[in-house]
Amino acid sequence: MSDELDDIKRILAANPPPAPEGQAEERHLNAAMAAFEENAESFQGSAETTRQSHRQSSLMSFWRRMMTTTLSNTRGLMLGGASLAVMAVALVAVQNVNTNTPLQISPTAEPISLDDTTAGKTQTQSAEVDALLRTDRAEPLGGPVLAEEAELGIAPQASRNIAQTDTYSSTRTRKSTAAAGCATAAGCTPGATPVPLVAPLSRSTPEVAPAQVQEQGRDQFEDFEANPVHVTAEDAVSTFSVDVDTASYSFVRAALNNGVLPQKDAVRVEELINYFDYAYPGPETRETPFQTHVTVMPTPWNETTELLRIGIKGYALDAAEKPRSNLVFLLDTSGSMNQPNKLPLLINSFRLLVESMDPGDTVSIVTYAGSAGTVLEPTKVTEKSKILAALERLQAGGSTAGGEGIRQAYRLAEQNFDKEGINRVLLATDGDFNVGITNPEELQDFVERKRDTGVYLSVLGFGRGNYNDQLMQTLAQNGNGNAAYIDTLSEARKILVEEAASTLFPIAKDVKIQVEFNPATVAEYRLIGYETRALNREDFNNDKVDAGEIGADHTVTALYEITPVGGATQVDPLRYGASTQADAKSDELAFVKIRYKQPDADESQLITRPVTPADRAAPDTEARFAAAVAGFGQLLRGGRYTGEFSYDDVIALANGAKGGDPFGYRAEFVTLVRLAETAAALPRQ
Repeated sequence: MSDELDDIKRILAANPPPAPEGQAEERHLNAAMAAFEENAESFQGSAETTRQSHRQSSLMSFWRRMMTTTLSNTRGLMLGGASLAVMAVALVAVQNVNTNTPLQISPTAEPISLDDTTAGKTQTQSAEVDALLRTDRAEPLGGPVLAEEAELGIAPQASRNIAQTDTYSSTRTRKSTAAAGCATAAGCTPGATPVPLVAPLSRSTPEVAPAQVQEQGRDQFEDFEANPVHVTAEDAVSTFSVDVDTASYSFVRAALNNGVLPQKDAVRVEELINYFDYAYPGPETRETPFQTHVTVMPTPWNETTELLRIGIKGYALDAAEKPRSNLVFLLDTSGSMNQPNKLPLLINSFRLLVESMDPGDTVSIVTYAGSAGTVLEPTKVTEKSKILAALERLQAGGSTAGGEGIRQAYRLAEQNFDKEGINRVLLATDGDFNVGITNPEELQDFVERKRDTGVYLSVLGFGRGNYNDQLMQTLAQNGNGNAAYIDTLSEARKILVEEAASTLFPIAKDVKIQVEFNPATVAEYRLIGYETRALNREDFNNDKVDAGEIGADHTVTALYEITPVGGATQVDPLRYGASTQADAKSDELAFVKIRYKQPDADESQLITRPVTPADRAAPDTEARFAAAVAGFGQLLRGGRYTGEFSYDDVIALANGAKGGDPFGYRAEFVTLVRLAETAAALPRQ
């Protein structure tokens, strides 16, 4: 052994390495950075585990050239054999790192020898290594995936554990030499099976989650300005739709829990207010679908104004009155959903819904990624295991053909239409439609036409960084449905289980509110929120104009800040303009009108109620908490009208108005206000 070591030392001394080139390090570093920048852009919708790069093939070519040069040098035969062994191990290690796949050298592979037959054997093994480098990736574990299944986002296994966030990875393995073919004639015996260089992976091999890059800064919200102050003498009428969702509150919560303030347009104050249930008495019979409540109270942030609160409480359905449900789950399985807070949360959310449904209800599932298709034909909930198994097979990958998915979901709902039940499409997505019909106006027109068939559309949003809230709101408002944002499994339970009646079962549709203020008693007014739901004055009596829906046992709250005549106004009166002649004999503050339709009717009905000084009262617990939430929402949008009111004032007001709070939602609200005090303006990169 010592003689061989001496020989190696003499060979190394006779063949010293070349002197380092002065500019080589800088040149190689620049080339590496250029290659990195060229390949750094990650295409949205891709679920690839590793990014493709030409640097990998260049590196492999370099190693092959080194081996060839070493072997051709007869003076360094022993050194070449030792170098080849080291390089082969390095190649396997590098390839393992690049593919995120555990590689195993076969124990039957013949070791490299240092005798006079080394040249022939090492050339054969070098060819086998070259064959390994040329092999493509094998199919995923569990067998080949059909092209149509991959496009729809369906996993080949039917028994995935959805509790694991790495379930939706695309683990792959390298082909063996036998699959790749013989590299050289010398390396294979005719009719013999080549020895694999890599041991095959078993089904029990743990799956490797793909690299996930959190999108940032691409959330889309409708741009709007806060409602202005109106002079009653010049503009006495306010009209809006009551279709109130809760998506804004959940998105605000997700942002604050991540230590960052939500962008201004993500804050719709009316959705923050209506996230909470208020203890309004409801109607006793279904013939009167809701009951109206009016209160006038002091404004917490301005002692010279008052808050006019208009509350609506929907009729609560008994279990025997609950209609059957024909639901189509329209699920986004595109690559952009490959995040723990997207597809895995989506699947678990719909599991909760299925578990809470009645045996006579029907579920269908349509998925869309690169294309759209039916994963589950209409199935009764009595076959719950079949529905859950279909959910468990979902995985993310591909682009987002959302428009085609919507079309197919409506077609499936219409084919299985239940005249005595609720027919609804539940769209769950991050809103990133980038294939097929992507124009929001075109999708809006389609949804508007389809609502006349009796099939409604509700939207559930998932994820941050690439969330298209603007599209979701457009689809829900025009599909006679509601929009919610699910950031946690607790929120999914709140929306799909605890409040399923108000989410899925409408008791009134096209509900509009119009308030006329009396110039003799009210100098100015301002509607807090509802900017994206404003209607023209003439729309109130037009039954062709779509408006919001109220679900069973649902509450709706609207707040106006009003300035009584004689108070400190924000707008100077006109010097020359003729003011409206008010009825000096009336002490009414305003006149409230509510127009609605029964779920199966085409003509609207009208409810009216005057607001009088008798409605002035000390605010109760529910009114004070609603005012605290309204103040918080306005502060998040910049606090244009809240004066010196602060987050600490919100906390003090809300803490004194929590009430029973059986689910802890109001306590959670106080925590969010505290987080807002220290949240960053922008997320960290």
